[in-house]
Amino acid sequence: MNAAPQAELLRALPYARRFARAATGDRDRGDALVAAALRAPLPSLPPRLALYAAVARAAPSRPDETGLATPQRHMLLLTALEDLAVEDAAAVLDLTAEQAAAELQNGRDALRGVASTEILVIEDEPIIALDLRRLVEACGHKVVGVAATEADAVRKATQLRPGLILADINLGRGGDGSAAVARIQSGMEVPVIFVTAYPERLLTAEGVEPAFVVSKPFEPLALAIAVYQAVHPGRAPGL
Repeated sequence: MNAAPQAELLRALPYARRFARAATGDRDRGDALVAAALRAPLPSLPPRLALYAAVARAAPSRPDETGLATPQRHMLLLTALEDLAVEDAAAVLDLTAEQAAAELQNGRDALRGVASTEILVIEDEPIIALDLRRLVEACGHKVVGVAATEADAVRKATQLRPGLILADINLGRGGDGSAAVARIQSGMEVPVIFVTAYPERLLTAEGVEPAFVVSKPFEPLALAIAVYQAVHPGRAPGL
């Protein structure tokens, strides 16, 4: 492992994995980026920022199928999903503050032209479900169903065949959102974003982990970017 204190790097790993998975749109490819980052010398930054920087350097640098450039994608993820200040994100990507701000603004502008998808929301709290519906529909997507229980989620996913699932983990008496997702994905391929107050339950490096995790309470932009990344993963067409 790199020269940075091992304990600090280990604490930063869940964040690096979340960033890498979101950047690639895939759990396994994201984890491979983190592994590559740990094998290479890290830049002289605090451990968490250094890992982000190494992941960004290892990521393919090319526009995705919608034309969003890699620096724009990374600035959006680092500031909204990873909650970095623009100055810290600039240091991660080796940009000036002015360059970083411009890439961030260009990325936000590009999000407005993204093609829509149909979404199933798995959430037992009616107010949160309504908020999720409002946010994703404001981004141009369509919520085709809301499920409050594990059984209802599996049934609606089978019937509606959504293009994306937004799921909470804790469904109260209605069961477990991650169990519902596992049952759904056993029968169909569909990207999933977990929107949860318990992200640590999904970033343990034990068992199967998701590609996308957004922490509650969430910023609208963070959710919008996660939806974009899930629908348009970070790879060129045909790859």
